Amino acid sequence: QVQVVESGGGLVQAGGSLRLSCTASGLRLEDYAVAWFRQGPGNQREAISYNTWKGVTTHYADSVKDRFTMSRDNAKNVVYLQMNSLNPEDTAIYYCAAVRSYASIWDRPGSYNVWGQGTQVTVSS
Repeated sequence: QVQVVESGGGLVQAGGSLRLSCTASGLRLEDYAVAWFRQGPGNQREAISYNTWKGVTTHYADSVKDRFTMSRDNAKNVVYLQMNSLNPEDTAIYYCAAVRSYASIWDRPGSYNVWGQGTQVTVSS
């Protein structure tokens, strides 16, 4: 069964950090483009970072650039999202998404065919 599972969410104070993990089974993440999306209360799902297969290229949304860092551990079949300098506007459910090789449009949810169930991140002021 092909799936990805997010973990690492939680409650953190403003200015704090969290590291999210996206762990895959039934597929080799090294062969997939992976993105992180988030959806806050009343908001549309927003793409925040993207990494092509084999980690060749990485994109970040302006809202998280210089604060969030995406990385891979191919040996563990895991993709990480290190989130620093968190603020209350970062409160959302965070999703990992994957598609083989690369996404046609990286920030469009329809570009991905493997999704996790999400992990809640709450940042208190």
